[in-house]
Amino acid sequence: MDSTDSSRAFVKDVKRLVVKSEVSLLCIALVGTAVVTRSDGRLALGRLGALLEQLKELNSQGFEIILVSSGAVGVGRQRLRYRKLVNSSLADLQKPQNELDGKACAAVGQSSLMALYDTLFSQLDVTSSQLLVTDSDFRDEDFRKQLYDTVQSLLDLRVIPIFNENDAVSTRKAPYEDSSGIFWDNDSLAGLLALELKADLLVLLSDVEGLYSGPPSEPNSKLIHTYIRAKHQAEITFGDKSRVGRGGMTAKVNAAYCAACAGIPVVITSIIKVLEGKRVGTLFHRDAHLWVKQVGAREMAVAARESSRRLQALQSQDRRKILLDVADALEANESLIKVENEADVAAAQEAGYAKSLISSLAKSIRILADMEEPIGQILKRTELADGLILEKTSCPLGVLLIVFESRPDALVQIASLAIRSGNGLLLKGGKEAMRSNAILHKVITSAIPDTVGEKLIGLVTSREEIPDLLKLDDVIDLVIPRGSNKLVSQIKESTKIPVLGHADGICHVYVDKSANLDVAKNIVIDAKIDYPAACNAMETLLVHKDLACNGALNELVVELQHEDCYSQSRSKVFTVGGDKGCNWPRNSTLWQVQIAHTDCIVAEDQKVAETFLCQVDSAAVFHNASTRFCDGARFGLGAEVGISTSRIHARGPVGVEGLLTTRWILRGNGHVVDGDQGVVYTHKNLALQS
Repeated sequence: MDSTDSSRAFVKDVKRLVVKSEVSLLCIALVGTAVVTRSDGRLALGRLGALLEQLKELNSQGFEIILVSSGAVGVGRQRLRYRKLVNSSLADLQKPQNELDGKACAAVGQSSLMALYDTLFSQLDVTSSQLLVTDSDFRDEDFRKQLYDTVQSLLDLRVIPIFNENDAVSTRKAPYEDSSGIFWDNDSLAGLLALELKADLLVLLSDVEGLYSGPPSEPNSKLIHTYIRAKHQAEITFGDKSRVGRGGMTAKVNAAYCAACAGIPVVITSIIKVLEGKRVGTLFHRDAHLWVKQVGAREMAVAARESSRRLQALQSQDRRKILLDVADALEANESLIKVENEADVAAAQEAGYAKSLISSLAKSIRILADMEEPIGQILKRTELADGLILEKTSCPLGVLLIVFESRPDALVQIASLAIRSGNGLLLKGGKEAMRSNAILHKVITSAIPDTVGEKLIGLVTSREEIPDLLKLDDVIDLVIPRGSNKLVSQIKESTKIPVLGHADGICHVYVDKSANLDVAKNIVIDAKIDYPAACNAMETLLVHKDLACNGALNELVVELQHEDCYSQSRSKVFTVGGDKGCNWPRNSTLWQVQIAHTDCIVAEDQKVAETFLCQVDSAAVFHNASTRFCDGARFGLGAEVGISTSRIHARGPVGVEGLLTTRWILRGNGHVVDGDQGVVYTHKNLALQS
């Protein structure tokens, strides 16, 4: 469970909310001073008004809101400075000015602050009440019981209690200076009240989105969605304390952690949308360390790269053994994989997804294992000069990020190709195959030896991590999105990393007037019915216009309808240049008819067929063969990471070769260029050797 799932899990049960705000909100919600004041110390009326509107909405939805508010000292200081200015002579103003007494500021500011709350809440038809407390009050058991009873009565009347520390009569030496006692600022007061009043959730409002790994203004600082003390305590660098309040983010983190340990979920955020199940702010929870198991995007990518380098350092037979062990592990866990896959299929069918199959998982891996070693192959040897030998060799790309959709068998193919090609791998599968992907990933990585590390293959479980991964052009070397054109386009627009586009099929079968109709029927039905979910399944059937006149088209239509397939716009399909832009989605038994050209031709006229094969600009062009043959395994590649519709680097089914690049190795004996005066270039091609 990630922080999104966890926050939604407890938010649906939240009834009593303490909000601490600055001015402090208690849901319990806390509004801190920095939230409700501007940089010049004056109240930010617009911000405060918007905040109270959110609380009014929550109140009307049945949430019990308790507000903890800071800001009295700040408001009082502003008013007393103005009063002092008005009552001072020019001579008085030229003298050194003493700092105003904090307790006097609190006494003046508290009434003004509550008057403001009362006015704003009244405009929203909400009744509020004021409760001032001091540290010593909580030492009295009778006070604590009476406090609980009073707050309960107010909440029953739909009144929002507003708490603040009574700084005017506090026994502290001075506000903002003394951190002793049961609570020491309004953050810790909010945490204490959350416990005393048995709140379901504590929201600590801040003037930033949540807790960052460093000062939010620094570009390398990242928002921490779920706080885990063991992980984050040593990593976080706090900036300056609050510009106007007492403790800043350090105080909020301390208060949040204490409350969370006591069983009160806490969110530090700038908005209250956490109650809508939104992933906002930073979550503190007693069980957070049990939820968040995945590392960050960069850590995952770096770990995959480090593991891939250890994999590349192995002997060829050791890499082969890993693949065989993976195949054995899949077969040994077949029943468990089947249970998880059936759960995904059942859920997907309820949600309207078509079935996806898992087949021949181990077989394709063993085929890969028995293939020629792809890494370190010498592709070309050249003698540049006497004793100076240049070799062009094959080597892994580095780290791959593959984003794929519903087919869990894709995970097995991609993972085995990554191992065979020596690449690190990050995988993000579709949510509809989440359980299948999780068990397959667990089984596969369990077969990877410790000398390489299971982090060779990382499984990304949250969609929110994809934007962070797409920024890692210094760590990830290639992105392969397997899905719709929209997905491919979105990823291309979001990253500097090279993208190998695997878009939806766009597979056409063209039946020429010279076609053998029996052959055409078999090919068309196989191309559509054999596995409708596959990207190489037929989407569009194109026929020569003469077939529409002699009845042959009707025969094809009848055959497809017999297989429970249905065409689109049948009233228009017989016109050349008719209905355009018909792109039915894969993964269903819908098809369409359209007059145009395609990547598969069914024809007996060899001249027409050769013209088609030479001139149609597709990644794969077939003659009298089903589009379903466009597959890495059927091409003898062992498996495929996808079918590329790009023209650069790899095109068509992408197997091991498509996941390799080249490296130049030059062996000399003290050779130097020295202006090329002492070098006699021979540029002689040499025989290849392994």
